[in-house]
Amino acid sequence: MSGCPVDPRPPKPPKPAARPDKVSLRRYVKLFRQDILSAQPAKLYRAWMAEFKTPFFRSYMVNQPELVQTVLKDRPLDFPKSSRISEGLRPLLGASVFLTNGEQWLRQRRIIDPAFEGGRLRETYPAMWEAAHAALKRLRRQAGGPVEIEEIASHAAADVIFRTLFSIPIEDETAQKVFHEFRAYQRTQPILNLAAFVPLPRWMPRFFRRDTRAAAKRIRGLIAGLTAQRMEQIKAGNAPDDLATKIMTTVDPVTGETFDTEEMIDQVAIFFLAGHETSASALGWALYLLALYPEWQDVLAEEAQALQTGAFAEMGKLRRSKDVFRETLRLYPPVPMMVRQNSCPERFRYRKIPKHSQIVLSPWHLHRHERLWDQPDAFDPDRWQSENGKICGRDAYIPFSAGPRVCTGAGFAMVEGPLMLSLFVRELRFERIEGRDPVPEAHLTVRARDGIWLKVTPRSRSGVAQT
Repeated sequence: MSGCPVDPRPPKPPKPAARPDKVSLRRYVKLFRQDILSAQPAKLYRAWMAEFKTPFFRSYMVNQPELVQTVLKDRPLDFPKSSRISEGLRPLLGASVFLTNGEQWLRQRRIIDPAFEGGRLRETYPAMWEAAHAALKRLRRQAGGPVEIEEIASHAAADVIFRTLFSIPIEDETAQKVFHEFRAYQRTQPILNLAAFVPLPRWMPRFFRRDTRAAAKRIRGLIAGLTAQRMEQIKAGNAPDDLATKIMTTVDPVTGETFDTEEMIDQVAIFFLAGHETSASALGWALYLLALYPEWQDVLAEEAQALQTGAFAEMGKLRRSKDVFRETLRLYPPVPMMVRQNSCPERFRYRKIPKHSQIVLSPWHLHRHERLWDQPDAFDPDRWQSENGKICGRDAYIPFSAGPRVCTGAGFAMVEGPLMLSLFVRELRFERIEGRDPVPEAHLTVRARDGIWLKVTPRSRSGVAQT
């Protein structure tokens, strides 16, 4: 099958209810603490630019593609990461590449980027293949009834990270501890702290749970153990040839330095956040969308017959699965908002932007923008072959950010996600459970408020679900 026509009256994938256009600052703070997505007004799905006024300062959301390009691609050094982002994430991520700017960030990227270049993706594919089959085996054991899909997706994505980064499966004792600690942590900490919008005095309590900092400390302690062990293996000359070894032995061509232990802990923390949290979010929502549109499961199941040997070349045949995954990333971008800070005064759309203002980029709103996309709230993987889809895919699609700060693992994600989707639907069917549709909200990534619950049943050889 080449694709599926869009039902003229398809069910709409869920999105949070928007707040009224005007609310008090107190009400906004309360909504923000509950969920940053539902704290935003509906007009942002049509606005090219919006200004947030507070008693302290103003921030600006930018949705116009030309302005997004200015910030991310044309002049990225003039729009560094906002220091306010670190308010909530610094305890876990330290001085990782996700939070740094300027020369420090450039140095980190010079060391990290070589690990993700060239044939490295092909080299790590066997680890992804093994993790995907391990996840499928785990799903098979639960088939026959309701399954909480987010937990399955998180487990599978974490397995990929540990196998590709440290050459250990998720069953490893330390890996298990990191996974469970991180699973709890992501429910307590938003990707954007309220300070990204409101400058809080140092004496004012920060808006995250008291145990968040303690959980971050435990996670970093576990990562420190893995890092120290790997450094000993490198010194002894018996370290596995995986991503951790590659990164820890890469010398910055400018300074001649490598990462020290503390720096490597910072980077592993963000690899786990970016490579596990975001992949788990996308995979969970993709399986829900396939349950909502079961005809697409048949398309992907047929296409997945190409996966026979575990050879990387077979991924080139998963065109429809990649379209489904891209559409999932459009509707549910794992990182829904990003914040930059202008280093000099700007003028955007005839507005004067004072120096050091907060420039908010929202993949969530950009990907559903009513003046850009055809049927922006509809699930339509075929859109990527349309003229509108191709234009928007180039100008208004930033699930991995864009420009010099684009996620280094974007290529990994676009292999890992379609691979797992294809293997899962080739053997299993996923069905929506009436009355248990997920409600998206933003924590570390876009997750479902009460999880994603689906009925999972074995698929017969004829393609009909077994009962």
